[in-house]
Amino acid sequence: MASVNSGAGRRLVDVQSAGRRSGAAAVLNIGEVLAQLCADFPSVTASKIRFYEEKGLITPQRTPAGYRQFREHDVERLRFVLALQRDHYLPLKVIREYLDAIDDGRTPDNLPPGVSIAPRMVPDEVLSRSRRLTAEQLCAESGAGPELYESLLSYGLVEMRDGAFDDHALKVAQACTALAAHGLEPRHLRPFQAAAEREFGLVERAVGPLSSRRDGTSAMRAAEAAREIAGQCLNLHSALVQARISHMETP
Repeated sequence: MASVNSGAGRRLVDVQSAGRRSGAAAVLNIGEVLAQLCADFPSVTASKIRFYEEKGLITPQRTPAGYRQFREHDVERLRFVLALQRDHYLPLKVIREYLDAIDDGRTPDNLPPGVSIAPRMVPDEVLSRSRRLTAEQLCAESGAGPELYESLLSYGLVEMRDGAFDDHALKVAQACTALAAHGLEPRHLRPFQAAAEREFGLVERAVGPLSSRRDGTSAMRAAEAAREIAGQCLNLHSALVQARISHMETP
């Protein structure tokens, strides 16, 4: 189970594996941490880990010479952050609120479905690598029939990359399958694709100054800013639509 160490100046979530219940926990350097994480999170880099430290998401110990020392709870904390960013597209501000709750011994409110903090903070299915799906797997997992699948392809709502579909395509197919049950066919959904492209253009312009910098963490800063802006755009879209739906209830 996860236990909380809330000493002053330290924000750690101590996740001990059964095999390490006795004896001193292993101490890892940043290269060894990357070796543990890169299979599940190929995009993780030393710069990204340092960026998370700068943002207060992890607090590794330091040697007298200033070298970082990571323990198992640091690695599990990194897994939690990386998985929430990759699979749920959450900005670091929201993830930090989850971590603050965990550090205070509380269960975070409104965790995404399927995410838990015990015993490893992140369930195995969330930690799994981003999958590569065949057309048959995409249809089976989304519930899309052959006709709907062909329509999704023809209208550009899903597309293969390097001969396979990814998790993003699966989420699109699942949403389109659910909407098809309400009579909304892929041909009706093209405006969503166009709106997404326009929204991305706005986000891309907004983070352009960060993206153009050449320092080690500029790419992470730009991506994080993009996630936060995109999240607010989705909030705005939802609020505008919900406002109109509320008028339907008015006699």
